[in-house]
Amino acid sequence: MSGLCNRKHLSLALVSAALLAFQIALLQILSTSQWHHFAYLVISIALLGFGAAGTLLALARQWMTTRQAQLLPLLLCCCAVTLAGSLTMTQGLLGGFDSFLLFVDISEVIKLSAVALLLMLPFTCGALTIGLIFTLETDRIGSYYFANMFGSGLGCLLGLAGLSLLLPQQLPPCFGLLALAAAAALLPGSRTATRGVLAGSLALVAIFLVQATELELSQYKDLRRALDLPEASILANQPAAAGQIHIVDAPVLRGAAGVSFNWLGEMPQAPAVFINGDSIGNLPRAAGRDNPRNASTFALPYALGTPRRVLVLNAGTGVDVALALDRGAETVIAVEAHKPLVELLRTAAPTSFSRVFNNSRVTWQPLASRTWLARDQRQYDLIMLPRVGGFGGNAGLFALHEQPLLTREALLQAWSKLSPQGLLTVTSWVDYPVRNPLRLLATLVETLQDAGVTNPQDRIAAVRSWGTLTFCIKRTPYTKAELAAIRAFAKRWAFDPALLPDLLPEERQHYNRLQDDSLFRLFDEVLGPERAQLYNNYTFRIQPVDDDQPFFSQFLRWSQINTLVSLYGQRNLPFIELGMLVAVLAAGVLSLLATLLILLPLIRLPKGKGKHWHVLVYFGGLGVGYMWTELALIHRFVLYLGHPVYATALVVAVLLIGSATGSALTGRFRVCRPWRWTAATSSLLLIYVLLLGTLLEATLPLTMPLRAALTVLVLAPVAVIMGMPFPLGLKLLNKKHQAEVPWAWGINSCLSVVGAAFATILAVEFGYSLLLLLAATAYLLPTTIRFQASEQRCD
Repeated sequence: MSGLCNRKHLSLALVSAALLAFQIALLQILSTSQWHHFAYLVISIALLGFGAAGTLLALARQWMTTRQAQLLPLLLCCCAVTLAGSLTMTQGLLGGFDSFLLFVDISEVIKLSAVALLLMLPFTCGALTIGLIFTLETDRIGSYYFANMFGSGLGCLLGLAGLSLLLPQQLPPCFGLLALAAAAALLPGSRTATRGVLAGSLALVAIFLVQATELELSQYKDLRRALDLPEASILANQPAAAGQIHIVDAPVLRGAAGVSFNWLGEMPQAPAVFINGDSIGNLPRAAGRDNPRNASTFALPYALGTPRRVLVLNAGTGVDVALALDRGAETVIAVEAHKPLVELLRTAAPTSFSRVFNNSRVTWQPLASRTWLARDQRQYDLIMLPRVGGFGGNAGLFALHEQPLLTREALLQAWSKLSPQGLLTVTSWVDYPVRNPLRLLATLVETLQDAGVTNPQDRIAAVRSWGTLTFCIKRTPYTKAELAAIRAFAKRWAFDPALLPDLLPEERQHYNRLQDDSLFRLFDEVLGPERAQLYNNYTFRIQPVDDDQPFFSQFLRWSQINTLVSLYGQRNLPFIELGMLVAVLAAGVLSLLATLLILLPLIRLPKGKGKHWHVLVYFGGLGVGYMWTELALIHRFVLYLGHPVYATALVVAVLLIGSATGSALTGRFRVCRPWRWTAATSSLLLIYVLLLGTLLEATLPLTMPLRAALTVLVLAPVAVIMGMPFPLGLKLLNKKHQAEVPWAWGINSCLSVVGAAFATILAVEFGYSLLLLLAATAYLLPTTIRFQASEQRCD
């Protein structure tokens, strides 16, 4: 009997690890095939599968428990096969899926729902196994719950390792093998037929592994469009936890962003680089000043002189590094957090493109830019920020992307690193309706004011080409000679000055006329005393963002939806600000599926005589509170750990392993008082709201291993306590109102799905601190509930 128990513990840990590793892999798969905003729905889809499994187990509990010996390995085989074949099942739907038609074509909503249901299947099968074991082993639930949560925590780390070693499409079959190993652990004593099913499942998983499905990319992804070019070829395809890398070459590929129409030289061919299917730029050729990048608005700061020391943040493919070398910079510090990208370009890029990665004047720093700014003590003559926006606008597709380098705190850090005559430069694509340039200018103006500059307009210069607009802010006011140099640069390349301290209105549209010249009026309002009024009245959000809400590309104002529809039409609205609209729609679809698959089927069960609202408040509060805490902490630690995948893996791992430990400790309690632990959780979360941001900011300069260790230390206490209220509440409910237990499970699962689906939306709209405050409030609700007399024993 002890041998069977040990095998069940092992099987439980293995399937839990497989499911969580699959979740981590799905984050990158959906980010690559679609966009970032779909990736955050992975947790909701997983919870939907777990909730549906709990409902099915409640409805067929007796039938399943009497056949558990055969069902457990069979369910694990189903989990393995559906997990391994998940991409094959969904690629056809995802390949033809069109986000832009979600609001005008119901068939696209049906496709989105179908993808969610198909991706839910492995989680449902795995959760049925977990729930069935829990049902059979109620006397030893603490140890089994520990195996479940501990395996889940390890699965997060396994998923991270898998993304570093294998292509994303290869990971689901590999994790399917892990689920099969869980099935094999339960084989002793099983029937011959069950062994045959295992053998057949192994064959299917092996087929999926050998013939791993290539990711079907959305027709709007940059990588898809590049591969559709004539004679396009992939020079490199490398996995990485921070994002899969593609290098694509084609005879017609050119790096011509913002280049002047006056450029008469050659436009050299340049391979393009992509991270998770999104373009990060072209590889720069070594051509000195005789290169089109010197005829772009990006070269504006070099019109004022040759900077001796240059800092390039989020250096990417090294285009700005090459520009600094072209213009004679003595020392260039290039900061790029994606270390595998830099190593690949250093070794695999063609020789004519690898100069910036193997140059004695360039030092590459494999760190997040904010970490470098917090750690570095040097000053620079020029600091270059990455490009903002995209050609023609990006339709709000990056609304859910954290952009910590474009917050007020980040720009103030960069400002403090400038030498006495230093410059900070950033370029934005000009979009319509105008959003990116306005928010960028507003951020620069308020940064200067935060730094004590009383007249920001004296420190800001900007020039505009046919599509780009480059800003330069200077430590000291511009001199007459510098303003003359800027005008000469603009005249040479047919650019128009957009901002200068002594700018004349007729200078703004001499070469590049705009059909709608409201851009200049809006610029003047941002620089003037009516800036706050503009923030309140403009159709889009353009006020600067901060570290608590670093979503620079989220411009949508819900109060202005009707105005936008009247101006641009309902069919055109998604092409302007799609990201948040899709996120809300997808969250609504998942919430509806949760209600249909989890709560409604439970109506067939007999209801107990307890107070149903007690069950709703207690277990609903736990479900929502846990998910809001988890998602708020994931978002909060993205900046600290440098990447969403790292933050997701480590935060989820700590919370799950800590919760497993807390659950195991409840087995030693003689008296059940779960409300004390919900109150303790709420109190800790309030402390995090007040102090966590300050702590993370103070320790950001630490090395990555130390930051990871500090993350574990900070999160472990609340993680352990968060694992206690649920098992304690179930024990109390089981003693007096046993018929309410399935409802407790269903309500917890359903509201966990809803909470996870809307958590990121709440973070984007209101900030991490408020989301964490809401989580603390959600944990306060169960504190008010008493299922029975005060001193109920747990044993």
